[in-house]
Amino acid sequence: CRTEVLEQSCWVCFATDEDDRTAEWVRPCRCRGSTKWVHQACLQRWVDEKQRGNSTARVACPQCNAEYLIVFPKLGPVVYVLDLADRLISKACPFAAAGIMVGSIYWTAVTYGAVTVMQVVGHKEGLDVMERADPLFLLIGLPTIPVMLILGKMIRWEDYVLRLWRKYSNKLQILNSIFPGIGCPVPRIPAEANPLADHVSATRILCGALVFPTIATIVGKLMFSSVNSNLQRTILGGIAFVAIKGAFKVYFKQQQYLRQAHRKILNYPEQEEA
Repeated sequence: CRTEVLEQSCWVCFATDEDDRTAEWVRPCRCRGSTKWVHQACLQRWVDEKQRGNSTARVACPQCNAEYLIVFPKLGPVVYVLDLADRLISKACPFAAAGIMVGSIYWTAVTYGAVTVMQVVGHKEGLDVMERADPLFLLIGLPTIPVMLILGKMIRWEDYVLRLWRKYSNKLQILNSIFPGIGCPVPRIPAEANPLADHVSATRILCGALVFPTIATIVGKLMFSSVNSNLQRTILGGIAFVAIKGAFKVYFKQQQYLRQAHRKILNYPEQEEA
């Protein structure tokens, strides 16, 4: 036994029994040989580093992967109740935070839907419509307004128009007279990025969808002031805005497409000898 004690060596600090005879040793895992022994204090510090403040986290031996058996002194009834409450709160907080976030988004969508209704049909008329409507219908219908606007914004109908444009533009001579060079064949087909994969484009979709009712209302008042109905004027303004914006967007993207298709890579300039 004395030979075994003399051979004890801590795998954390590499000290032996001869270096500190008062140190408490522990054999916490399945390791054999010189790596099976470790100082209790050294192992406690090593476990603290691995747990990073979470005393309930499991820690295993880095060599044999055996989980360390960690026991704590018995707690008094008051401390036990407080510890149990702390654990329950720690487990419940993530779910509570997620619920609060979902609830906040939901009520924000409800508020946005109510504001949109009053903006589209008029303030007084919108209040009358919502007062006469079933509360359950409002709680379900109002949040769907921003959702439908975002989904509608994600429909990229301009891309389908571009495909038709690129396919049939060389056959329509009127397009060449209006937009010179629009139907000329391209030397190569450039790669196009996926707009939904870009986080900046995603934010543009979100902002564009949420601000669309306001823009439709403004365009409707500017272009269709003779229409008495606020709802009809806003609908006409929205259609006009989408059509005008889409036409400019199609033309702009086509010009970018042609610019990419006709790009060239130059020769590297040779340096003149001194």
